Amino acid sequence: MNPKWSDEEVAIVEDMACLHTVKQIAYRLKRRGYTRSISAIQKKLRCLGYSARPILDNYNCCEIARVLQLNSATVWSWVKKGWIRTSRSSGRYHQIKSKDLKRFLQNPPQRLKSRIAAIDKDAIEYLVGKLA
Repeated sequence: MNPKWSDEEVAIVEDMACLHTVKQIAYRLKRRGYTRSISAIQKKLRCLGYSARPILDNYNCCEIARVLQLNSATVWSWVKKGWIRTSRSSGRYHQIKSKDLKRFLQNPPQRLKSRIAAIDKDAIEYLVGKLA
């Protein structure tokens, strides 16, 4: 039998959702006296609308293209047109935050709406959590 999530546990998970990995969240919960498995934390993150990726929420165009099964040049063209915001990290790679990608996927330009709608919903949830 699975014990219910307390309000404090949910608050801890929500506070750490965008900044920490699932393993880090599990460790921090354990230090505060709560015992939750990694899969339980992943399920709770998905229910709360957060991404449960195994790494933090910075992406590059190639990662996004691979998950969404698009050409990386397509994603890069969206960035160049200003549809997706980026931040320059070390070197020449631009990092895309999941919140910026989520904003784009929720409200794409009119001519891309049908193309975005055709993308697998599980792939989008993997990247950014629930859209609506």
